Amino acid sequence: MKKQIIVIGSGFGGLSAAIRLQAAGHQVQILEKRDMAGGRAYVYEQNGFHFDGGPTVITAPYMFDELFELAGKNRADYVEFVPCDPFYRIYDHNKNYFDYNGDTDFILDQIEKWNPADKQNYLNFVDGIKDIYHTGMDLINTPFLKVSDMMKVVPDLLRLQSYKSVYSYVKQFIEDDFLRQCFSFHPLLIGGNPFDSTSIYALIHYLEREHGVWYAMGGTGAVVAAMVQLFEELGGRISYNTEVGQIRVLNGKTDGVYLKDKTFMAADAVVSNADVAYTYLNMIDKEHRSWINSDMRYKNLTKYSMSLFVIYFGTKKRYLDSGLRHHNIILGERYESLLHEIFNKKEKPNDFSLYLHMPTITDPSIAPEGHENFYVLSPVPHNASGIDWATQAKPYRDSIMNFLEENYLPDLQENIVAEHYIDPAHFEGTLNSYLGSAFSVQPVLTQSAWFRPHNRSQDIDNLYFVGAGTHPGAGLPGVLASGNIAAGLIGAGEQQSLHDVLDPELAHG
Repeated sequence: MKKQIIVIGSGFGGLSAAIRLQAAGHQVQILEKRDMAGGRAYVYEQNGFHFDGGPTVITAPYMFDELFELAGKNRADYVEFVPCDPFYRIYDHNKNYFDYNGDTDFILDQIEKWNPADKQNYLNFVDGIKDIYHTGMDLINTPFLKVSDMMKVVPDLLRLQSYKSVYSYVKQFIEDDFLRQCFSFHPLLIGGNPFDSTSIYALIHYLEREHGVWYAMGGTGAVVAAMVQLFEELGGRISYNTEVGQIRVLNGKTDGVYLKDKTFMAADAVVSNADVAYTYLNMIDKEHRSWINSDMRYKNLTKYSMSLFVIYFGTKKRYLDSGLRHHNIILGERYESLLHEIFNKKEKPNDFSLYLHMPTITDPSIAPEGHENFYVLSPVPHNASGIDWATQAKPYRDSIMNFLEENYLPDLQENIVAEHYIDPAHFEGTLNSYLGSAFSVQPVLTQSAWFRPHNRSQDIDNLYFVGAGTHPGAGLPGVLASGNIAAGLIGAGEQQSLHDVLDPELAHG
């Protein structure tokens, strides 16, 4: 039966769900708070530069292909993906680097430079995460709505040593300390601490090996634009500068939403791509929430990811001879203790590790001719830290830029012609992310699968959740999968995963 469906927010999770639901014959309207689509993937334009606000790494291009195929379209006709090689250049604190891609022989040659004994150890590690990958991808595409859903997978979780952290899992194979960091950093890409995140997330390394690391020409914003175009071609509607204030609930069901201006919009179902904690705490009256979605849960019992300090900057000088690659990870002298300060002690360290994005090495079109486009990201504590970013942002910015100028980008600051930054205050105030967490609910074992906020509300029958804070979690594959699951629950019934409906061969091995 055709339904009128409202999707709150136009991040990748919301767009994924909206496209699938519209393609299935429902009438979908997306309500977006900001003036452009994308959520965390908002695009900032300044002085001829196009800066991707959020995700920059595409690791599962087939998931985007699926969306367009649902509508009988070819994704490549809308947006072009090109491979990145190497996937990442990873620097230690002495500026020695390790490159890696999906070529086993290439990786083994790189390992040879650091610790020859780890060549066989790496092969053993890959054998282990292959099993994690195949089992984990089925879990990622399955809704966990009942305790029995979780009990079914407990034997697999025990067999895969999911009680270990990603770092502990890597450590049992790899001897060299720097190589351990190279093969364990991936949880940071989805808001997790490698020393706390369940080892199931080691599957990200295998996912990259299997499907590559890709860049969308024009930037990640070009992917958002392609998805919006597809959605509108299917007949979907999207309203910008339209902020939802409340989800109305009557007799255990929602019948629509109130906008901030008190306008009511009716719906047969609502899909929230807003932050899950923010949705429950600010958009749904307490009388409609049980203890499982109470203030106590989201304010006192839930662990949230770190936040981010991100500087977007463009230079009138190109740095093609710098040795940098498209994706660069610059690790500091400290690893575990640095992450402990950020995640657990909620302190802003005096040092940092950085992700440095240099997309114009692949795509000069996103900057004026002869210019370079950058984005540097530093993990920082979320706002439970009490850090006053109004006074701390400028000094922190200066320390990062001075470091880059002294070590990687000579004469950087005299060549900057466009710049702005975002900090935890932006994540909380503009993106409505609880505590300014950049990736919402932290990916630890006790907040995964059934323990994570569900894709369908336990309290409100026709309210669904997509995005970083719900199952399966953050990162483009995770949020796209959440859209698959929510659409499947609405259109195919809760007992059947949309993954099984659309791709039974992949789902069953």
